[in-house]
Amino acid sequence: MPTTKQGRSGRTGSNATVRFSSGFWAGVQRRIGETTVPAMGNDLRDDSVSPAWRNFRIAAGLDEGAHAGPPFLDGDFYKWLEAALNEYEVRPTDALKSMIDESVELIASVQRDDGYLHTPTLIASRTAEGALALADRFHFETYNLGHLISVGVRHFEVTGEHSLLTVARAAAGFLQHLADDKPLELARSAICPSHYMAVIELYRATGEDQYLRLAEKFVEVRDDFQGGDDNQDRLPVREQKTVAGHAVRANYLYAGLADLVNETDDDELEAVLVGLWNDVVDTKLYITGGCGALYDGASPYGFPWQSEISRVHQSYGRPYELPNTTAHNETCANIGMIFWSERMLALTGEARYADVIERIAYNSLLSGVSLAGTEFFYTNPLRQVRELPFALRMPGDTNLRPIPDPPPSDARLRQRYMSCFCCPPNVARVLTRFHERAAAVTSDGVRFTLYGGSTVDAELEPGARVRLTEVSDYPWNGTVTVTVDEAPDRDLRVELRVPGWVTGATVRVNDEVPTAVESSTYAVLERRWQAGDRIVLELPMPARVLRGHRLAEDVTNQVAVVRGPLVYAVESHDLPEGLRVEQVGLRRSAVFSPITVDVAGHELVALEGTAVALPPAGTELYSDVPHDAVDEFAVRLIPYFAWGNRGPSEMSVWMPVVWS
Repeated sequence: MPTTKQGRSGRTGSNATVRFSSGFWAGVQRRIGETTVPAMGNDLRDDSVSPAWRNFRIAAGLDEGAHAGPPFLDGDFYKWLEAALNEYEVRPTDALKSMIDESVELIASVQRDDGYLHTPTLIASRTAEGALALADRFHFETYNLGHLISVGVRHFEVTGEHSLLTVARAAAGFLQHLADDKPLELARSAICPSHYMAVIELYRATGEDQYLRLAEKFVEVRDDFQGGDDNQDRLPVREQKTVAGHAVRANYLYAGLADLVNETDDDELEAVLVGLWNDVVDTKLYITGGCGALYDGASPYGFPWQSEISRVHQSYGRPYELPNTTAHNETCANIGMIFWSERMLALTGEARYADVIERIAYNSLLSGVSLAGTEFFYTNPLRQVRELPFALRMPGDTNLRPIPDPPPSDARLRQRYMSCFCCPPNVARVLTRFHERAAAVTSDGVRFTLYGGSTVDAELEPGARVRLTEVSDYPWNGTVTVTVDEAPDRDLRVELRVPGWVTGATVRVNDEVPTAVESSTYAVLERRWQAGDRIVLELPMPARVLRGHRLAEDVTNQVAVVRGPLVYAVESHDLPEGLRVEQVGLRRSAVFSPITVDVAGHELVALEGTAVALPPAGTELYSDVPHDAVDEFAVRLIPYFAWGNRGPSEMSVWMPVVWS
């Protein structure tokens, strides 16, 4: 596998088109594009649901009133707009273009002359109360400006228009002013640093070196600021060896730094990022790819004295601290880990980074959105139980589906709108552009990373075109076929990722003898291809039973069932009457077989096998173990991402193992 940097996070260049044309991901993208994007756009504009659109109108002087909602709601609106642009690029409609144009016009009308745009401050400045920019680090101004720059770049890429790119340039100009003249204010306000990735995107879109230098300045300013672990600014970035604090902020920071390394060849910083990524994947990543185990607490690394210890929030904890019922795993954090991992893939070419992207994509990313595409999870636990004696925080207050406060612990449901609305548009913008992660094109050839039915059409150089079609029923089936539709008259590399979960994978071309290929690598096939050539990658996909590390105490003597890239879970809807989730045990010799089932109107592959019905536990804190004989029963497991689509339920990924 070549280790040359691919640029733009390793995704497809402008001379190539990659699309999901059939199969699993094409279905997901169609649902998100046709249902999620327009529904979310309507909700954000509906005053009875969300104040997002009205905030911009008030800031523009078109409506009267005060700012409503969280201070980062501007950025969430920008993320929806990015999703709308992604969908428009693939399936353009007049209705979608009208929503995009109206949004761009309103956003541009609000921006201050110096490039600053933050509706809470702008609205307050129109009243007697007044407001100062960057007065409170938790106003998320740099977060909002970062997403504004990103959507400005995306608008230019999709439409070729400069209207929102001009806004993005002005926003970057304001950040440049802060970096030059108010570095302390910039460093203190760099909460959830989307602006790192954003200015690199602006640099790549314009080719203007000032934006790359600005990204370097962000790091310099951050390193001069003494903060805490909650925002990863306790230590200079090159001194960091352990990932701590807010998981979204951490993953966004390290993704932005990886972008910077992609452009500057900073080997020292790359080594730091490799070590930090390993720290997460080896000791802090859930089996579903979830990131950020802890709701709230104090950093174990921040300071030894309690009065000065660093707070943490929805954060990475200690190594192997991976609770299940109280797992936070914010959807945005899981997305941030995709961003970070794909940039590391572009830097190194190592398939292990793609393995993590895949794990997150099929599990903790998709669990964040309902099968209908209209409801969302903010947190993504691995277990849900009834009668929890404490309330788990859920960003609630929805006008569309009233939730009791506190909600019953076994009734955690996805919501269409929540007061903290950062995750839903993030899911939308990632999935509407997910086809770009299927394959990357370079002058040497094509590298397939995610399977599920895609087409690649690229002009490698003038007169040298390659067209490939990948067809598979992945993730339900492990046979992947790539057909050469057109190829240049020269040698060409076709690389196929062999996932890390597979054993015994083979690849063959046409009628040649299959060749064994190593897992967690890219199988490289280089030859002069002819139209009609077929490559078949066989990925054996038995159900597997996994256990956790000895220090992962929350899963001691428990096992989880996986098949291919999918993690499976038991949900109370699929249990016999009277049997509870905590009574489901698996023998170490458990065997599961795939079966096609209907879950909430969607055809999925479940697993069927035999489980053990454990005796119910007592109500005391501790009780004797009964000597009753245990019964076996037929059990069905569904993909983890599909849980919670059939009404209130209990659910668990991990189940006790019966060793006899």
